[in-house]
Formats: sequence, structure tokens, C-alpha cells
Amino acid sequence: MRWLGLTLVILLLLQMVVLLGASDWASAEFQQVMVQRLVTLSPMGFIGLLLMLISSRLDHPGKAKLPIRWLICAFSSLFAIAMIAVIPMAISGNQTLAGQANQTLKQRRDQLEEARRQAQNPEALKVLGDQLAQAGQLPATATDEDQQKAANDFVAGQLAQMDQQIQQMERQRNLAVNQRRFGGTLSAVVLAVAFVLLALTAVL
Repeated sequence: MRWLGLTLVILLLLQMVVLLGASDWASAEFQQVMVQRLVTLSPMGFIGLLLMLISSRLDHPGKAKLPIRWLICAFSSLFAIAMIAVIPMAISGNQTLAGQANQTLKQRRDQLEEARRQAQNPEALKVLGDQLAQAGQLPATATDEDQQKAANDFVAGQLAQMDQQIQQMERQRNLAVNQRRFGGTLSAVVLAVAFVLLALTAVL
């Protein structure tokens, strides 16, 4: 059991060494990859250290401060520090993602408002009705009223489609932000606490 736990810890360290080897700390994309990789792989390291601790306690139930337990404490402390260090990165990434999504949504809402204003312009509707007639979407006997009705229906359909797209973008934004918040920031906090408790348990 001890060797299995040690293997899991070594695998985690190797994965992190590969990531750090291509580090670009100034890049927001790299920071988010770092957060995601740490949060995803750290449970494997936690289980490995826990297996090592359980094995040590089963093999030496009466001894509290063995070298293996100090090693477990050191690794747990290291991982706890790493988790604490990535929490600001995760928060910053969440804010950046939300800001970009909100800016895109604002642009789409402005476009929708502009389209609604155009829909209330009789001259623009008349031009659109003429274009629909020239494109063959209206019968040759269509009157001006028919053209205006067709233009109103066309614009109403476009506005409804734009509104649906904005609502879908809002749902996608909320999903992405919540995913980052709960899958990244809060997970890092929980893992940091878990590693601190494991470090204390190893030497107490």
C-alpha cells in the first residue's frame, strides 16, 4: 500500500514538472491551465499520501514520528502551499472570463437594440419590403401593405432569433463561470484544507 501511494505521488510530481517545464507565468492562459491541472491531479496525490500514512500507521502503530510521516507532512505542506498559491489565479481567471463574456453580451444587446430601432423606422421597413419583393419572396401582385407586413414579419423573426441567441449566451456564460468557481476556486480551497489536515495528522 505504501508503494502504491508513493507511486501516485511521483506521478503527480512528474505531471507538474512537465507543466512547469513549459511555464509562461505572464500568460493568463497558462495560469488557468496550471489551476486546472493542479485541481484535477491533486486528489491523486492526496490519495497517495493518505495510503502512505495508513500503511505507516498499520506497520508501526505505536510510533508517531517516523521519517516516512515527516515525508508525508512535507509533501502535504508543499501541495497545500501550491493550492493556496493558485487560488488568486483562479479568482483572477474567473473575473477575466466573466468580464469577456459580459462585454460580448453587451455588444449583442446593443445590436439588438439598434435592430429594434430600425424595426420602428417606416423607411427602413419599406426598403426591406422592396428587397423581399425583388428577391422573389413575395408574389408579383403584392401590394405595399403586403410588403410592409412581410417586412414586419421578417424583422420580428430576426429580433426573436437574436434574443434567443443572447439568452443562450447568458446561459453559457453562467455555466462557464460557475464551473470555474466551483470546479476551480472552491476545489482549490477544499484541497488546501485537506492537505493541511493530512500534514498535521501525519505528525500528531
